[in-house]
Amino acid sequence: MRALALAAGLAVAALPTPASAADKLSVLLEWFVNPDHAPLVVAQELGYFADEGLEVELTPPADPSAPPRLVAAGQADIAVHYQPNLYLDVDAGLPLVRFGTLVETPLNTLTVLADGPIKALADLKGKTVGFSVAGFEDAMLGQMLKGAGLSKDDVKLVNVNFSLSPSLIAGKVDATIGGFRNFELAQMHIEGHEGLAFYPEEHGVPAYDELIFVTRTELAADPRLPRFLTAVEKGAIWLTNHPDEAWKLFVKAHPDLDDDLNRQAWAATLPRFAKRPAALDRGRYERFGAFLREQGLIRAAPAVDEIAVSLP
Repeated sequence: MRALALAAGLAVAALPTPASAADKLSVLLEWFVNPDHAPLVVAQELGYFADEGLEVELTPPADPSAPPRLVAAGQADIAVHYQPNLYLDVDAGLPLVRFGTLVETPLNTLTVLADGPIKALADLKGKTVGFSVAGFEDAMLGQMLKGAGLSKDDVKLVNVNFSLSPSLIAGKVDATIGGFRNFELAQMHIEGHEGLAFYPEEHGVPAYDELIFVTRTELAADPRLPRFLTAVEKGAIWLTNHPDEAWKLFVKAHPDLDDDLNRQAWAATLPRFAKRPAALDRGRYERFGAFLREQGLIRAAPAVDEIAVSLP
């Protein structure tokens, strides 16, 4: 009897141990899936999230303005967000904090037709400038014009309702503000109209992180977040080392994006991904907060610790 019991015990011990369930993380993107999200897609496809014991759900938003509010309300764990907008949201009372970086350079531009009459920012005097979103784009434009001896009173602003490149190509405006350099210039090139871009960070606007990861303040110490950033870092480094293979992986996962525009945007975006997504440049956040306060977009520049954290 004792021998039978011992044999049964050994048989149970020999059974495979069930794998522990992965920790789930919900991530709301700021827009539909595109090359800006390459490190996330690569991390997903190569199993880097799974290696960290995570089951990550990447969800494009029905309303691009909703992800930060949904995360603040506890309806998702992480949102991909814009550093400039984070200050506005926190100033409005949303309990959000940045814990990582996806795209570490600005993408915004002021763009004109390369073969047009505008060769320098000073040439914008008396011209029309198309925009999509008031607020930060206004402040950015004003700062860029200031360096050229102009002000916003010297140009006519026209809301083109997210039709930036088409409005510029059609001659409805002389310039646009807010178009992403990795997409707008590619789109214009494909349509046979080369663009000339002026970069905000070269014309008086403090450099900032275009895309960041935010969570609600109470989750800032959640142990899932460092593991998430470890996987994102692996994805960013792998696609930097293997851009062609990464592109194939990307379009295999999202075959509807296999076109010339996204292919060109992919190449233009690769150098801009954060290779150390957990790293926090405190000086950059202090300078940018001060800039937004000077522009009157927020009531006070927040302390860095109130708006961003550096995870171990």
